[in-house]
Amino acid sequence: MARRKKHKHEDEHIDESWLVPYADLLTLVLALFIVLFAASSVDAQKFQKLASAFSSTFTGGTGVLEYPSPTPNIEMEQPTLPNEKKSMEVSEEAQKQLEQKNLKEIQQKVNTYITDKSLENKLKTTMTDEGLLITILDDIFFDSGSADVRNKDKNLAKEISELLVMNPPRNITISGHTDNVPISNSKYDSNWHLSVIRAVNFMKTLLENEKLDPRAFSAKGLGEYSPVASNDSNEGRQKNRRVEVLILPYE
Repeated sequence: MARRKKHKHEDEHIDESWLVPYADLLTLVLALFIVLFAASSVDAQKFQKLASAFSSTFTGGTGVLEYPSPTPNIEMEQPTLPNEKKSMEVSEEAQKQLEQKNLKEIQQKVNTYITDKSLENKLKTTMTDEGLLITILDDIFFDSGSADVRNKDKNLAKEISELLVMNPPRNITISGHTDNVPISNSKYDSNWHLSVIRAVNFMKTLLENEKLDPRAFSAKGLGEYSPVASNDSNEGRQKNRRVEVLILPYE
């Protein structure tokens, strides 16, 4: 009789010791993803709470959760405090008041010149929101319907240019204005055209003074569209025919 072989059954024991570090690894990976998600948020306060919670759970060793901020080297923008904002407003107001004082000193200088030359009916100064405005009636420099500065008045223009010499230079705008009577002149097709050329020519006459910086000057023409008086009377139309010199405050 054939000899029956005896099968030996052995119970195999599976080593499950690797499950412990594997579970720890999965937990750490999950924690890492949560940290990354928190780091993507700008809310640093929530991150701090999250870090504290995980740090209390995982002990031993030094980990990424011990950092108090996801971006420790970046300074967070601090909001402007009410006192700081108020201080800035006070500083701006003080600067504005100083500029007003400086412009008034220039105005006094120009007014003294006007009085000394008996030009009260031809020139005047006004403090405006934009700056110091010097108004010059057009018949002091121009013939009717002409944009050329008269030779006899160029010395007066030169004296006015001396009043505009400042250090550092201020920005100055020259503007031309007319009344609403249509111009009957083949040289200029409109009052607007005439006002522009008058402003430019007067500016060029002022800039013959080499002490003035041309880069600080600009010219514009407003024609009949910015009147200061009614055009229904000769007196009103005369006031509207003018050249204005606007001295701007420092920015």
